[in-house]
Amino acid sequence: MMYHLLYSISDYISVFNIFRYITFRSIYAMLTSLLIAIYFGPRVIEFLKGLKVKQYIQEDVVIHQTKQGTPTMGGILIAMAHLTSVFLWADLTNPYIWLCIFVFVGFGLIGFIDDYLKVVRRHNMGLTKGFKFLAQVIIGIIALTLLIKLPGYSSKLYFPFFKWIHPDLGWFYIVFALFVVVGSSNGVNLTDGLDGLAIGPTVIVAGCLAVFLYVAGHVKIAHYLQVAYVPGVGEVTVFCASLVGAGLGFLWFNAYPAQVFMGDVGSLSLGATLGFLAILCKQELVLPIVGALFVIETLSVIIQVAYFRWTGGKRVFKMAPIHHHFELQGIPESKIIVRFWILSILFAMLALSTLKLR
Repeated sequence: MMYHLLYSISDYISVFNIFRYITFRSIYAMLTSLLIAIYFGPRVIEFLKGLKVKQYIQEDVVIHQTKQGTPTMGGILIAMAHLTSVFLWADLTNPYIWLCIFVFVGFGLIGFIDDYLKVVRRHNMGLTKGFKFLAQVIIGIIALTLLIKLPGYSSKLYFPFFKWIHPDLGWFYIVFALFVVVGSSNGVNLTDGLDGLAIGPTVIVAGCLAVFLYVAGHVKIAHYLQVAYVPGVGEVTVFCASLVGAGLGFLWFNAYPAQVFMGDVGSLSLGATLGFLAILCKQELVLPIVGALFVIETLSVIIQVAYFRWTGGKRVFKMAPIHHHFELQGIPESKIIVRFWILSILFAMLALSTLKLR
């Protein structure tokens, strides 16, 4: 809104011409969402406490029973700060912006219903896995079908390190991209088990993808770095920067010891959005690198379940996801969190290096 209002008068007042720059608006989108989250954070937390929207911990997670009763559904704060900033600073005529909003809000609604049912039932069980998965698939298919129909978007798949390999998957691209979005959504959801553990890497991944989005939307830079050029997708950098700011604002209250948890309303929407952002800038195969922490957490659960069933009750890890395994080894929660953040930064640096290693 602010972009459309102020940039429209740049013909009369030249100083407002600065609003046409994506970098300028990205910086202020990040600052806006950060300040909104920090300012309204205490109010949202008190509101959730008043509604008795509390976290219910699984009975077998003994190490976290002291956290039971901490307000959850803090993802509402992220959504409020993020969407407000996007509406203020982004070009709302850009179709990629609206597709991002659709994915973010759609998966957020699934998480909201799941969290609400947990609160009502006073148990750590919300939507059934089957219903949750079906809802994710439906929203993902709608968004990806609309995306692939856009004239400036290609169904080609680009490989990091191999600049000459980019097969056109056609409509099968939707199936592949759907796996990326749903997988990313559930990866972040599984990682959300310690204070600040999920939101920290989410901010790092979003910041990294902001670079890829800006490059993909700039014809000269994209050509120089030999990455896929997607006309108009550079505007999503503003969306991405706003997500970073909202995440940092939420981390202000979610850092150890957490005053609020994001809940599924936050983790499902953030994860799906990260996957969709990677798809927009044609970095689907770089996402497992930059988001390797989420991949590791997900694989730890898959390995644990598969081995448990195969051996009739034996376990690879003391508990899955893997961050609980380290907790049960006696490593302090705060140390696990910081170490995982460090790993996320290293993975992001490795992912960014692929811009030149092509």
